Amino acid sequence: MVTNSRNPRDGRFIERLGYFNPIASGKEIPLQVDLDRVNHWIERGAQPSDRVAQLLKQAAKGAADADQASA
Repeated sequence: MVTNSRNPRDGRFIERLGYFNPIASGKEIPLQVDLDRVNHWIERGAQPSDRVAQLLKQAAKGAADADQASA
């Protein structure tokens, strides 16, 4: 989620960029992120939290692996 830092933690948000399900099992997707939109917001000064930065690295690695598998 993209939100203003002055908003409460569970308050209003600007844009939803994906989701994370830490207890996903089977064919459930544990992490889905729109990396293009994430990069858009980071270029405009958004700062991901430490945990979100870890998840973004994981998502980028998964996207790179998927690209190599389809090539």
